[in-house]
Amino acid sequence: MAKHVWLPLVLALLTLGCSSEDASVIQNDNSQVDAGVDQGTEPAPAEGTIGYSAMSLKNPFFVIISDSLKQAGAEHGFSVITTDADTDVNKQANQIEDFISQGVDAIVLNPTDRLAIGPAIKKANEAGIPVFTCDLQCVAEDIEIAGHIGTDNFQGGELAGGAMVEVLGEEGGEVLVLDFKQANSCVLRVDGFKKVLDEHNASTDDGKITIVAEINGGGDQDIGYKAAADSLKAHPNLRGIFAINDPSALGAWQAVKEADRLDVIQIVGFDGELAGKQAILEGKIYADPIQFPKQMGQGIIEKLLAYQAGQEYEKITLIPTALYKKEDAEKDPELKAAE
Repeated sequence: MAKHVWLPLVLALLTLGCSSEDASVIQNDNSQVDAGVDQGTEPAPAEGTIGYSAMSLKNPFFVIISDSLKQAGAEHGFSVITTDADTDVNKQANQIEDFISQGVDAIVLNPTDRLAIGPAIKKANEAGIPVFTCDLQCVAEDIEIAGHIGTDNFQGGELAGGAMVEVLGEEGGEVLVLDFKQANSCVLRVDGFKKVLDEHNASTDDGKITIVAEINGGGDQDIGYKAAADSLKAHPNLRGIFAINDPSALGAWQAVKEADRLDVIQIVGFDGELAGKQAILEGKIYADPIQFPKQMGQGIIEKLLAYQAGQEYEKITLIPTALYKKEDAEKDPELKAAE
């Protein structure tokens, strides 16, 4: 199992919890990540080009990663070419081939499919171009990933499960999961969520929480809306929805609103992007395990510099999430500035 990297910021979050006092700390995601580079030796400055294939630039989360990658890269002489795979594995494969043809120094991607993107990565391996994954991991066989930085998604799923247990209370009830199985990170989120629900159900005779359906929410607001709308018709007794990211959670909220069931159905999301935090402030989403995408671009650049310098570095870096609720949103300066 890969070692977790515990940063001062993350340690503070885990020690203090995600209370309203910590909202300004939680949303301030500009600190650097220790990506396992030997701190005794600074990697030499480098120049070159990085190709970044984002899973979907419709999702603000990946825009933040792109921006942080460009900012961190520029500090070391790298220019970053960002492309939008639009959740299409064939499109992403073509983008990787284009990067190979352009002779980039490194490729960074959020895999649109944890398995199907493998052959394209293999081509980059054969061309001698290091491939780094960010946020989403690839689990295809016979490929080489030079490094990965992302969220501890299983731990985040556990926090989501705890939030669902908390909000449903002693009554429990039926729950819908809007998943996205093409992404390994989202599979881990659901696994962590289920683990906590299983533990809860084993500890009580009443108030059990039952997952009645797991449906593809696409990680997308429109797809999440349609999936939730269809499920509300099939499962009239739903009391909760867990969506693997904020866009699908917001789509689910719209479906619940149109079905006039906001008073009985609670939604737990995942991400902590601005729209998700705003929805939590407004009471649309109960809680989010939040991620720290600004740290990811910095961490990838640190790994790339260590790779080029032949230094030892941590191949896999996982950043723990922190639970974000309405009391945190009420004191979040990021939201006050957006009002």
